[in-house]
Amino acid sequence: MMQLLEKESDPPMTEQCAGAVMETVPLVMRLIRAEMRSHRSPDLSVPQFRALLYVSRRAGASLSDVAEHLGLTLPSTSKLVNRLVERGLLTRASAPDDRRRMILGITPDGQTVLDAAAEATRARLMERLATLSPQECETVVAAMHLLQRVFALDTANEPQER
Repeated sequence: MMQLLEKESDPPMTEQCAGAVMETVPLVMRLIRAEMRSHRSPDLSVPQFRALLYVSRRAGASLSDVAEHLGLTLPSTSKLVNRLVERGLLTRASAPDDRRRMILGITPDGQTVLDAAAEATRARLMERLATLSPQECETVVAAMHLLQRVFALDTANEPQER
């Protein structure tokens, strides 16, 4: 009977799961962000790097989208994007349905910059995960697949970005 009472007072499993995700994901993301930034091209500012990442993940993003993501004004974002376009890392074109709206794209050179940072970050993650046993790695992979399935539903239902 005492065991039953203890189990009833335990937080529900979904609450424990949510807590574990909230505690762990920020730790992992902190490492990923730090590594990505540390392996960016030295002549690329952090906001420029973040803009490249954003446009890479959201093809056809507008200048406004990038400004909102970076927390910058439109004029500041416009200058930042101009520098990236001049360096051949981004493309800029008028939207076919609204010539006042600029659509951004990443160039092959821009993608190369991001790929190099991603590869170095992947190597760092592999170093950290090498301390796990093969079975623990399988568990992590299975858990990531589950999280991807659960959270991919959110992005499928989000309105498409302009």
